[in-house]
Amino acid sequence: MAGLEPLYAWARAAISRPQDALICGVHWELVRHGYRCLGTGDQPGPDERKSELLPAGWEANKEVYTLRYKSTDDAHELLLKAIMVEDSMILNVMDRSSQKVADVTLAVADYIDPEHLDNFHKVYKNTEELRTRIASGIIAPLGAPAEKAKKEPEKKDPDLSRDYDPLRVPPRQPAGMRAPPRPSPLNPFGVGGQDLDPFGGRSGGMIVDPLRSGFPQPNIDPSSGIPGRLPPGAVPPGARFDPFGPLGAGRSGPDPDHLPPPGYDDMFM
Repeated sequence: MAGLEPLYAWARAAISRPQDALICGVHWELVRHGYRCLGTGDQPGPDERKSELLPAGWEANKEVYTLRYKSTDDAHELLLKAIMVEDSMILNVMDRSSQKVADVTLAVADYIDPEHLDNFHKVYKNTEELRTRIASGIIAPLGAPAEKAKKEPEKKDPDLSRDYDPLRVPPRQPAGMRAPPRPSPLNPFGVGGQDLDPFGGRSGGMIVDPLRSGFPQPNIDPSSGIPGRLPPGAVPPGARFDPFGPLGAGRSGPDPDHLPPPGYDDMFM
């Protein structure tokens, strides 16, 4: 319970009974959840201010502890009364802003070792259980204060600072650079797919590209030029290009441009 140790050391001179130590633990849990102590008693006193410390005279009445708290956002004001009934402490907390009430009963011996009031490292036990009881029995029913943490401005990617336009033509690459990689050209059913996707995420346009029509083709990059026909850079990288003339020996299959259309000899078409 970080923070409770210096508080306990500060209040040690006033701690004479186990319930005093338990009040210190309850007080610090309220501080952890965004509350600050204003003072003792049911009514406000002069020159009160929020503090993480316990006010003077907090331990005067060993049977009924009365403390007032206010949230850091000023939205909640709590009146805490800790009443001793035999070996148990009944915490009765009222939010004066909403008139909500919460109650928690704690067995002092479950959380405080009366033999080690002088040793902070041994006086508390089952601290996680105590924290859970306070959070579920008081903080949750009455409402936790709103956090005023300042959010750091999100860092923007400089590449995204410009307005994004999916239809903008990207800048042309210098001559001689290879065309960007494309999806597999061996998909005869991809024709027309690219025209349906304006963002260019699919392959296949309305025009059948003979270099990517599904037939095995040599690895040709028109942007690098065709010896004797086109100089390097004559065709933009990645552009659809219908070559003219034979492209060299060893080409397998007929040129798709030379294939007759289906049913060309049907007189009724």
